[in-house]
Amino acid sequence: MSAPSRPAVHPPAASRFFRSSSPASNRLSFPTPRCTVYRGCLLSMNGCGGDPDAPVGVCQTRTLPCVSDSESAIGELKSAVLGLKSDPPRFGSGIIRLEVPIMQQAEAIDWLHAQQTLPRLFFSGRGRRADPGIFGTGNGGCNGAPGVVSVAGVGSAVFFQRSDPFSRDDWRCIKRFLSEDCPLIRAYGAMRFDARANISSEWKSFGSFYFVVPQVEFDELEGSSMVAINIAWDDTLFWTWDKAVNELQNTMQKISSIFEKLRKEVPKVIILNKYHMPTKASWNFAVKKALQMINAGDSGLVKTPWSFDTFDKNLLVVLARSTRVLTDTDIDPIALLACLQAEGHDAYQFCIQPPNSPAFIGNTPEQLFHRRDLNVSSEALAGTRARGGSSAVDFHIEQELLSSSKDNLEFILSICNQVMIEPTVAIRKLHRLQHLYAHLSGKLRSEDDEFDIMSSLHPTPAVCGLPTEKARCFIAHTEMFDRGMYAGPVGWFGGRESEFAVGIRSALVEKGIGALIYAGAGIVEGSNPSSEWMELELKASQFTKLIQHAVPQPCYQELDNMGTIS
Repeated sequence: MSAPSRPAVHPPAASRFFRSSSPASNRLSFPTPRCTVYRGCLLSMNGCGGDPDAPVGVCQTRTLPCVSDSESAIGELKSAVLGLKSDPPRFGSGIIRLEVPIMQQAEAIDWLHAQQTLPRLFFSGRGRRADPGIFGTGNGGCNGAPGVVSVAGVGSAVFFQRSDPFSRDDWRCIKRFLSEDCPLIRAYGAMRFDARANISSEWKSFGSFYFVVPQVEFDELEGSSMVAINIAWDDTLFWTWDKAVNELQNTMQKISSIFEKLRKEVPKVIILNKYHMPTKASWNFAVKKALQMINAGDSGLVKTPWSFDTFDKNLLVVLARSTRVLTDTDIDPIALLACLQAEGHDAYQFCIQPPNSPAFIGNTPEQLFHRRDLNVSSEALAGTRARGGSSAVDFHIEQELLSSSKDNLEFILSICNQVMIEPTVAIRKLHRLQHLYAHLSGKLRSEDDEFDIMSSLHPTPAVCGLPTEKARCFIAHTEMFDRGMYAGPVGWFGGRESEFAVGIRSALVEKGIGALIYAGAGIVEGSNPSSEWMELELKASQFTKLIQHAVPQPCYQELDNMGTIS
């Protein structure tokens, strides 16, 4: 194996990153927004440059005595880092986590809102509770071993990023820094929906995939909290122990220990302009084109080899839409995420924001997979309806969804590529929406199969279609924008377990430019372009209803594919 290349040189920690102001697509131009200054951290080292066959010299978690508040925890960690500097480990590579349990419980998202350091991240399990099957098993804490509810982090102890598709070696480079003995050392991040597609300007900072072990982390536990720091180094990557510790100290100087509970309400903004990509006319054309291919058994999306009663036609393709919302004032991505969290009691919430990048946030109900040891589980969601205004109306909509041939076809096709038996179909009810749902489970032969699980499950038929490659090619040649991380895997790798969701119900949010809101719909035989467009509107509404104050009609413009106002 050739020697690992030297990682890219980044600006010093004291420099400030300016966030991108790039348009969502090269087919449209947008006003140049004002720049917002953030305090950036040096990106440390790119772990993908390491030797995937060489485990790090040490992977260790040290738990310090419990304290009463986060300010005391930061003080204890600063003192502990000084002690580490005077007695460095005798290894050329490694990762060390120092954690301080806090007696009081506080919300991780409130802590993150008080920080102004990039990169930053947030992940919350579904149900906002410590369910081992939802968000893993925690350690530490003042009362035994409570589970993790939410995690927020800033800075980068080690990150993993390439422009090439995520490979087995990339996965192994991440696993170098993880250990079953240190379950809370985790690499959080996301992957592109289609790593082979060209990366547009708004997604450049994410690369084909982006994962990070944060330098400073706040863990919201069940009944308590925890503040932790991670120090990672590797001499072969020219990132020594001394550099790692010095950069950690620089980051810790920027950490705010004082934070207030976020109001679960986003200040209303005026939407100045809203641009759909594709437009309604282009969407209708794309759906009709997909239906033509679905109905033609000799081209495009071929006929299914299975027969489910009357469902003997073709498989599906999932088309998506990007909506650029330009607002009169900034949208705070963390405040918006807090509102999504308040609504999403049965959904994952996430935020991933590399330096020099918008924040990718989401409120997704769909699990891609969860692995604990050798046990792995997954889910399938399909079909979308609004919740009813009363119990009777809600029940009627539920029955209509269960009896809908189009939605049942979409649902069955979304899982038959993964399982050999037909599961029991149920309804999952969310705050605004309800879906068809099934749960799947199995057992891995070895933990090395985790990469194969990721590769085989993504992209799911529910966000791409079937046959997968034909659907992906159709999307690549038909959609007029870059999905980026939308509909891709979003989650974390750990030593003992890993968990990923599907990055739907998501948006890119950046101060000064508003937001890019993403939504998709499955196209199968019987799909109607107008009905599918309304489904997109319904899915995007969880964002627009939270931020919209008024829409001045003269400014609410939709451009058709010729660039004229319609």
